Amino acid sequence: MLRNIPKVLPPDLVKYMMEMGHSDVLIIADANFPGTAHAKRMIRMDGIMIPELLDAVLQLFPLDNFVPNPVRLMRNLPTEPVPEIWKTYEALLKKYDQDGAFTEFEFIDRLPFYEAAENAYVIVQTGDESRYGNIVLQKGVC
Repeated sequence: MLRNIPKVLPPDLVKYMMEMGHSDVLIIADANFPGTAHAKRMIRMDGIMIPELLDAVLQLFPLDNFVPNPVRLMRNLPTEPVPEIWKTYEALLKKYDQDGAFTEFEFIDRLPFYEAAENAYVIVQTGDESRYGNIVLQKGVC
């Protein structure tokens, strides 16, 4: 056992986060995301909601402060309301971003988001059914 690693993080995810280098990308995906079709590496966490996982990941994961927006979301349709879950993400990012890398989200349309996912270091697919819950985190340096 190790100390101070949130228990919600499975060993494989901690391993992948340790392997990741500066600018590598981690995607935490909702239940509807086509992860298997796009992932190089994938971890399924069907019983976990994204905010719980994001809270744990951000305790260990520095964001990239060499890019304007190291956190990206899948853009919702203009006819849809702003997803409530994004407010939760913003609060968690502000809580843990020690280097001030996060200022605002970058938004990516659905199909380009899927294409970008193919270059992610790892995708973690959760059981969260929140619409537009997918979040991309670009790793920085400690």
